[in-house]
Amino acid sequence: MQIEQGKSVLAADCSHDDTAAPVRRRKLFYIPGYDPIHPRRYRELYRKEGAEQAAISGYEIALSARPNRQAAQPGVSGGGYGWQVDAVIDGHSTHTEVEVLVWSDIVRGSMTPSIAETYGQMLRTAWIYISTGTLRRLMWLRKGPVIAALYPVAVLLLQAILAAILALTIARIGPWGTAALGRLAAWIDVLVAGLFWTLGLAAAVMLMRWFRSMDGKIYAYYLMHDYAHSAALRGAYAPELEQRIAEFSAEVATALNDRDLDEVLVVGHSSGAHVGTSVLADVMRMGQAGRCVPLGFLSLGQVVPMVSFLPKAQRLRRDLQELSQRGDICWVDVTAPGDGCAFALCDPVAVSGVSTAKTRWPLVISAAFTQTLSPQRWATLRWRFFRLHFQYLCAFDQPGDYDYFQITAGPQTLAERYQHRNASGSRIDVTASKHTSVSD
Repeated sequence: MQIEQGKSVLAADCSHDDTAAPVRRRKLFYIPGYDPIHPRRYRELYRKEGAEQAAISGYEIALSARPNRQAAQPGVSGGGYGWQVDAVIDGHSTHTEVEVLVWSDIVRGSMTPSIAETYGQMLRTAWIYISTGTLRRLMWLRKGPVIAALYPVAVLLLQAILAAILALTIARIGPWGTAALGRLAAWIDVLVAGLFWTLGLAAAVMLMRWFRSMDGKIYAYYLMHDYAHSAALRGAYAPELEQRIAEFSAEVATALNDRDLDEVLVVGHSSGAHVGTSVLADVMRMGQAGRCVPLGFLSLGQVVPMVSFLPKAQRLRRDLQELSQRGDICWVDVTAPGDGCAFALCDPVAVSGVSTAKTRWPLVISAAFTQTLSPQRWATLRWRFFRLHFQYLCAFDQPGDYDYFQITAGPQTLAERYQHRNASGSRIDVTASKHTSVSD
């Protein structure tokens, strides 16, 4: 697949400068994945990694606070979080205003279940993926993200088994002790047994609480809540997420009518990729797309099939299908086989079974970690799976045509940058989903 010439991303009624002119001002909307952390982490990541990439690639990039905006209020419409980027790349100066579309409050709300409730989520989520045939179909694509999905189940089961062993071990100490002391009154045997069973259960509960307190290093509860959140309504969006998508769509639509901008770019990482798909599909339905500025969509490390393969994901599948047919957007999907948490090189539209003769997007390309990272850095990161899942937002030692900072702060639009780029030859573009309906 090739992107058609740059002007194809503009609506016919938009009087705008020649798209070959350098981008001077850009509005960037960043949609995080399933992440409960304050969005300032993305600013600091951009600052640190942008400076490193600039040093490697020989350009200038600097961050500053965004003026005349209220303090970040995650979860409150209009209270977004962002910063400014000024860069000089290839002799051109570009100013980018970054806005994080925050849904971390929704994520935090979905992570409140108790230990017992989390185990209930585990059973329900496993049943949904297995009984609907979704798990088997996902394994046809990439085993990495499926293993990542099974990881929290295995760890939580192991934790429960260890807690049970601890409880039983302590409970058996009582009868063993009374037997060693010789025959005692029956009521004493019962009392001792009850006491040690109580101690055993208390120790098991303490161990389970300790396991949960260590989840910042283990990620079992975090991932379990992630998959449970996606599968809770069998692929349909929860009402609170639908409301947030509507708010995001309104912000993007407003930016598209700003004639002082040279590009509006939406970046969705991980779960943010399918949220971004629905945001932009809604923008298109408003009739706003491309009226004043080129519109680009960059999906990174996407896990779309985890949701689009579920039976009630008609809304997402419809959004994928409609967005993939638009001529007034440029959609580039970037993954890497080295990222075990993403469905690498899987065309999210095709594998979800919603491609048509009119389908033109996304352009599926690889970040090729083994080629773009130095052998030393690759050796360091290779087994750090969660860190690798964020590599798309970081510096590369030997960047190819994917450079996150040139895309988000450089003088070319997304369409211009990739207009002559072919899709990766190893992309997967066959239907794998059992559920392909786009209507309720």
